[in-house]
Amino acid sequence: MSIGSLSSAGGHFRRLTSAQRNAFLAALLAWSLDALDFFLLILCIPAIAAEFHTKASGVALASTLTLAFRPVGALLFGVLADRFGRKPTLMINIVCYSAIELGCAFAPSLTALLILRAFFGIAMGGVWGVGAALTFETLPTEGRGVFSGILQEGYAIGYLLAAAAFGLLFQHIGWRGLFLVGAAPALLVIFLKTSVEESPVWLASRGKRADSATKPPLLANLKAYAPTFLFLIVLMTAFTAFSHGTQDPYPTFLKQQMHFSPGTVGLLAVIYNIGSLLGGFIFGGLSERWGRKRAIITAALLAIPIAPLFAYGNTPLLLGIGAFLMQFMVQGAWGVVPAWLTELSPAPVRAIFPGLAYQLGNLLTSQNLYLQTSLAERWGNNYSPVILGTVIIVAIALAVVTSFGRESRGTELTAG
Repeated sequence: MSIGSLSSAGGHFRRLTSAQRNAFLAALLAWSLDALDFFLLILCIPAIAAEFHTKASGVALASTLTLAFRPVGALLFGVLADRFGRKPTLMINIVCYSAIELGCAFAPSLTALLILRAFFGIAMGGVWGVGAALTFETLPTEGRGVFSGILQEGYAIGYLLAAAAFGLLFQHIGWRGLFLVGAAPALLVIFLKTSVEESPVWLASRGKRADSATKPPLLANLKAYAPTFLFLIVLMTAFTAFSHGTQDPYPTFLKQQMHFSPGTVGLLAVIYNIGSLLGGFIFGGLSERWGRKRAIITAALLAIPIAPLFAYGNTPLLLGIGAFLMQFMVQGAWGVVPAWLTELSPAPVRAIFPGLAYQLGNLLTSQNLYLQTSLAERWGNNYSPVILGTVIIVAIALAVVTSFGRESRGTELTAG
């Protein structure tokens, strides 16, 4: 990362008002801690499988259910955010996912855990769209790509925190203890309540919302903007296959195929999530100069030559280098997503469109981890060819889909 990039980002951040800064931090933390709770399960799949006497693919169904139910949360919390405001909806959202994570710590059976993770998916599904709407309706247009890169990397921050907790604490408190730690995000509600203001764009449009006779219903809005909505769903299907396809099977690959200790797995996860953070930050900034599309396509295609090292490195050092570079590119592409989806979404449905399209993409790829794990188990716990094939296919697909999108850099976000 160049000193110039750091200076530019620092300059953008210093120019924010306290209200803008707090809104951005609240959305970043909400998404980071949500991702923490999601990845605690991903890291603990082998341990949970051992306790419940099942295969890793059986526990991987928990991830499938989480991803499959996220569109329900995106729709539910998106509607609430459009009607009652971004701030109170985000507060309710955080309480919900924290409480469900706490419940997972006491799951008496795999069936109970699977049910809880489905409900967790509903809660998780609302956070991204509501947080992005609050952020980009509050922040100035200038520097939106930089803030997009930082905001999206809340996901990598959450994964990094989960990896650190796993590496440091798992041997002492087990997977149930880690889920207890995962309930801590509920404390973020205090910051939201006391320090964050409502979106000025939502407040400006509140008068229009009061006249319900002139406001088109959700279904009418979806029909009116159907081409844009369908494109966003296809785009996010490619994006979620890119991220979950490279991230979710990797800890199990390191544990079961490479036979690394929990400490080594945790350390490698920390390393590749540092790569994620840098990639999202740098490509988010580059999208301000290159445009959204060029930044995404470049990051996606650069992942392909890294794939053999990522999947076939035979030492912790080689795998660490490969994973760092891979997640630099994966999250580099993802760093542009919050800004691009928000810019492409019509004002009347800005809290619903990005989040719902994102989570429908998750629904369409929700079987990925289960299929990847099942295929690897069929080949004697050999994850390498599965991971390699995934990277090549989804990177090309993402680049092609992105090329059909509309460039939106510099778009002004107005009230609906």
